Amino acid sequence: MAEETIAAIATGAGEGGIGIVRMSGADALKVAERIFRPQRGRPLGGRRSHTVTYGWVVTPGGERVDEALAVVMRGPRSYTGEDVVELQCHGGQLAVQRVLEQALQAGARLAEPGEFTRRAFLNGRLDLSQAEAVIDLIRAKTDRAMAAAVSHLGGSLRQTIGALRERLMEMMAHLEADIDFPELELEVQTREEVAAGCAQCLAEVERLLGGARAGRILREGLRAVLAGRPNVGKSSLLNRLVRENRAIVTEIPGTTRDVIAEWIELGGVPVQLHDTAGLRATDDPVERIGVARTREALSQAHLVLVVIDAAEGLGPEDREWIAELPEGAARIGVVNKIDLNPAFDVAELREGLGGAPVVGVSAERGTGLQALEAEIARVAGAFDASEEMLVNARQAEAIRRAADHLRDAQETLAQGLGVELVAIDLRAAWMALGEVTGETAGEELLDQIFSRFCIGK
Repeated sequence: MAEETIAAIATGAGEGGIGIVRMSGADALKVAERIFRPQRGRPLGGRRSHTVTYGWVVTPGGERVDEALAVVMRGPRSYTGEDVVELQCHGGQLAVQRVLEQALQAGARLAEPGEFTRRAFLNGRLDLSQAEAVIDLIRAKTDRAMAAAVSHLGGSLRQTIGALRERLMEMMAHLEADIDFPELELEVQTREEVAAGCAQCLAEVERLLGGARAGRILREGLRAVLAGRPNVGKSSLLNRLVRENRAIVTEIPGTTRDVIAEWIELGGVPVQLHDTAGLRATDDPVERIGVARTREALSQAHLVLVVIDAAEGLGPEDREWIAELPEGAARIGVVNKIDLNPAFDVAELREGLGGAPVVGVSAERGTGLQALEAEIARVAGAFDASEEMLVNARQAEAIRRAADHLRDAQETLAQGLGVELVAIDLRAAWMALGEVTGETAGEELLDQIFSRFCIGK
């Protein structure tokens, strides 16, 4: 498989100024020579690495397909570490497709999703954390998410994990010296020193785990659910926050029957706002489905915006559904229509929300929205972490197992058991951390990761 030359369209679908067909493999230059005719000078095989040649993509019969630039990048100084040729043609969908067809007919194979990046990993150009950063960079929704991906692409996580594994390897080497040569009574390191080393490694591992949720928020967005009884102004608030009329607003209770989701950015964090059906008992079967979907959205929320109608006050129905809110999500009280009742007492609502902040707004007039946005941004900021710490879910699971093994090592030491058992725990932690960078990752895991990439990357 790795010896085959692969080809794919490397630019997005649709029209654009330039379309790129990328080829990688031992025969990339030979394939390119068969379909590319330079305007003048030597064929591509005689060109130096990292040069650009103007010419035409042609069929086997010499018919011109498109005008193009050919970029030659010889391995190992290329993205994949292999010989790479990129044909930059016009960006029409038909143009790039016809160029790709010529490459496939000339001996290349259509690349699988993520195969270029997988080859970069297998050839040592990237570790697994950097490879995953490629897709994070492509999918970044905000500047902060992009900065975190660039940091990982530059190797920040690799360096942190590498230092941890090096420390664990040093501890294991000392322990195994004591185990292999007990008659010499070397005691290269005391049990107290091993315990101190475990504690230091565990602290660093837990620091990384602290960024797991922050990383997920930056990549996938903060899920904020607008919840409340019918007609309290949830849809009007959504429209105000997204700066356009996305949700239908009427005076008829129960207008919203399904969950409507829209994206905004606050404090550098993508926030997905969910407008939901009003929470109340109803005989309407369609509205009951909407209420069920509201409760489902609440169960998955990072933040619940508890919307109350200031004109009607805090009623028994409000107290009932607030008491049933699932644990785990942050909460902000939103007293809408505050212009109709400026004297609304927020103390009872704040107490019912466990001391959460309460903001008075008027969705109709647009007052109080800046204060609400500031509170949402504050909650989003609570998930903040240094860019180095923003690990994804797969990485977090491996790091969590490493933490468990380190705790096991501490417990083994505390019970006074043999150091050979400690060495087993340390090796297990070392192996788990290796999954983050790919040094101990199996084929099944690699298949799973690279299948998420687009073809051409």
